[in-house]
Amino acid sequence: MKEFDLIERLTRSLHTNASVLTGPGDDCAVVEMQGHGKLLVLKTDCVVEDVHFSRGTNALHVGWKAMMRPLSDFAATSAVPQFALITLIVSKKTEVTWVKEIYRGLRRAAKRFEVSIVGGETSSTTGPIAISTTAVGFVERGRAVSRRGGKAGDDLFVTGRLGGALTQKHLKFIPRIVESRWLTKNFSIHAMMDLSDGLGTDLPRLARASKVGFKIDTEELPLTRGANIDAAISEGEDYELLFAISPRDRQKLQTEWTKKFPKLRLTRIGRLNQKLKIKRPVLSDSRTDRKLKGGYVHFQ
Repeated sequence: MKEFDLIERLTRSLHTNASVLTGPGDDCAVVEMQGHGKLLVLKTDCVVEDVHFSRGTNALHVGWKAMMRPLSDFAATSAVPQFALITLIVSKKTEVTWVKEIYRGLRRAAKRFEVSIVGGETSSTTGPIAISTTAVGFVERGRAVSRRGGKAGDDLFVTGRLGGALTQKHLKFIPRIVESRWLTKNFSIHAMMDLSDGLGTDLPRLARASKVGFKIDTEELPLTRGANIDAAISEGEDYELLFAISPRDRQKLQTEWTKKFPKLRLTRIGRLNQKLKIKRPVLSDSRTDRKLKGGYVHFQ
């Protein structure tokens, strides 16, 4: 069973109440806080040895990635992270100096966004090393974004460049929190998510959540130097933002973005359209209608 199908089956019968605005299946959970003008945002994520990093990876970089992965989901929600809990699962043979470097990476990443590490858990294992990070923060009621608000006719944009992240970027990336906060302050963003599993997996997820279809122009994809179109679609680990916005805002967005973030590329890659008459949307080339490769999927 693929990851998405497993999550859907496990969460189908979960009970939620009226205070849950965004629950399982999105980048973050967003819930009401009684007596507060802001919404509580929660996210947990993990990095696992031989899945998200290899045994020989610099421990400082592993710690950085373990903290930044859930913060990238905060960017997708346009939320501000404040606190974090860390669960570290290692074998008893793990060197103490390696673990200390993990925490140095965690602290360095947390400091970047003024996040306080306030607790956690440790456990031993005979299997691979795993670090789980839970982040807690807030978002203003009128600025919370999910995957569900995309509309037919919306323009699709991505930040930065895609492909080639597995060489180094996936261990050193900076979540687009600053950019997402600017976006929701100045524009109505209909839907947004971060590209962690690759455009070929994540864009269909956004379309399915919004109950729409999509078309992209592969020739417009912003490629990392040395990467090709297949890598940009299928490799994943880019941690860039994918978002949908009304075409009426296109010119203003592109002009203002260039002024605010002159060193970060913003690219229109396609648009959302009427829902496809298939159970699951697939990525295809708008010029040829050729089905393209998907991104990373756990358990596949």
